Amino acid sequence: MILYIWRHPKPILAKGKCIGQTDIAVDKRKLKRLANKIERFARLHQLPKVIWVSPLQRSLLVGQILAQRGFQYKIASELAEINFGVWDGHTWEQIAKTEIDDWCRNFAYFAPNDGESLQQLFERAASWLRDRVIESDFESNSQPILVVGHAGWINAAKMIAAKKSVPKIASEWPQSVNYLTHHRLDF
Repeated sequence: MILYIWRHPKPILAKGKCIGQTDIAVDKRKLKRLANKIERFARLHQLPKVIWVSPLQRSLLVGQILAQRGFQYKIASELAEINFGVWDGHTWEQIAKTEIDDWCRNFAYFAPNDGESLQQLFERAASWLRDRVIESDFESNSQPILVVGHAGWINAAKMIAAKKSVPKIASEWPQSVNYLTHHRLDF
């Protein structure tokens, strides 16, 4: 299975904030710019006009724009960014330093209150990817899958594709992927 995944456009007013599943707005021009990139890519590579998106508007709205251009979009909650729970939407300065230190000491398994751990994100990503691999095994003409995703989810998927385990320490976590860029993952 081949997966092409684009990171959503940069959200508005997110600078300095812990943004996971906070449903934060994105400039409409940037949403259209990403939709244009995906549409051109699909046409150039003769790919099916099907795009998977998360329910968060920074991903979902790209799918809705593409739907107006003849794409089918599929929403999967498993594609959402990591859930930072009570941290989500707050500035990093508002989060107690002791909590961030606890997270760094137990990077794979720490979860903020009402949130999820990196281990849980990996399990969620791996489950969705496994389901797509199983589906592609049953299809005689398996096509690449197109996705609009989030940085944490994309990094987790890239590590899963590379057969790497969940990082135990923060320094093992890769740098965030750039907005509007796409990545090819082979499974």
